[in-house]
Amino acid sequence: MKEIKAFIKPNRVKQVVEELKKQGYDCITLSKAEGTGSLKRPDAFPSLEFKVADSPVVKLEIVCNDSEVQTIVSIISREGRSPDPGDGLIYVSHVEQAFRVKTGEELTKL
Repeated sequence: MKEIKAFIKPNRVKQVVEELKKQGYDCITLSKAEGTGSLKRPDAFPSLEFKVADSPVVKLEIVCNDSEVQTIVSIISREGRSPDPGDGLIYVSHVEQAFRVKTGEELTKL
């Protein structure tokens, strides 16, 4: 299994999520975040209170089977891009194990 973590602009989230759901990927986690990447504002500062950093972003997380990674990355990249700088990043990590909270059952396949 793999975990895909993508940091995308808030105004692109709807398009990304709609396309992922249309393709059958509907177990998605979204979180508000702030980016401190290469896009620099003179008044930006890191903050645990999320007042202002470089730019607001949405962290999208999805766990999938290894064979689905390229499809999901392609969807996020295609639907998440804009004509402006700072469209975000996508990370793919290995998931060693996953368990259901309710039963403790190990998930071997999603």
